Amino acid sequence: MRKVHLSIVSALMLFLSLSLVAPNAASAACGARVGAAAAAATTTVWLAGDSTMANPSSTCPVGWGTEFDSLFHSNIVVNNLAVAGRSIQTWLYEGNVTSTIGSNGECVLSSTTYSSRWQQVLTGMKAGDYLFIQFGINDGSTTCPRHVGTARYQQLMTTMAQAALARGAHPILLTAVAAITCSGSTAVKNRGFVTQTFAAGAATGSPVIDLQTLSVDYYNSLGLCPNNGDYTSGPLGQFFCNDHTHFEAYGARRIARLVTGALRTQNIPLAGSLL
Repeated sequence: MRKVHLSIVSALMLFLSLSLVAPNAASAACGARVGAAAAAATTTVWLAGDSTMANPSSTCPVGWGTEFDSLFHSNIVVNNLAVAGRSIQTWLYEGNVTSTIGSNGECVLSSTTYSSRWQQVLTGMKAGDYLFIQFGINDGSTTCPRHVGTARYQQLMTTMAQAALARGAHPILLTAVAAITCSGSTAVKNRGFVTQTFAAGAATGSPVIDLQTLSVDYYNSLGLCPNNGDYTSGPLGQFFCNDHTHFEAYGARRIARLVTGALRTQNIPLAGSLL
């Protein structure tokens, strides 16, 4: 009888120990599932552009894309692939745009192989992601490799937007952010390819954020015109580097907020993840 009694006690103890372990194991499994679900719910915002969007290599300039990630909840991950000095074509075909202008007036491509950065987007972009495209500053150069004609610009922006749509992602097209150019006491627009950006948006059903207009209106609200060209002090120096084009960190933050403001006013779903 004593042996039977001990056997029953041992069985009970084994049952209790398993009961304590099982919830922990279940909890760990549940945590793993939640973690996987959270990872799956992450949305990547891809940024393609030039120096006015790019991450900084020094204290100035600072692109507005640098400030973008901090404006969203943690479910949004910003991958800023903007590069200084690039036109839409040199960004797409890095190293394959020659200095020769062809008979069609466009820079000759030595190869149609895409740049590693665009390959990264094409490989990594998933359904639900966003692709922001902002060029138009370097593209207006008269010489190659930067030069891009208006029709070519529209074609390439359309191609990029279509690539996003094909992957279930959402392209958002932007006109180029304005430099500070004054006509008397008024800041004025100074960027091209606006018509082509809106045309690419219409062709693909993509929203267009008119960042040139937004930035010029904002400069006027700050009273940045007229000015004496002193970029070392005052509101002008706080906003811009020692030129009329690139931004200090403060200016980059303000431009980033113009973009997020447009997400809200244009009812772009990404606005739901803003802080």
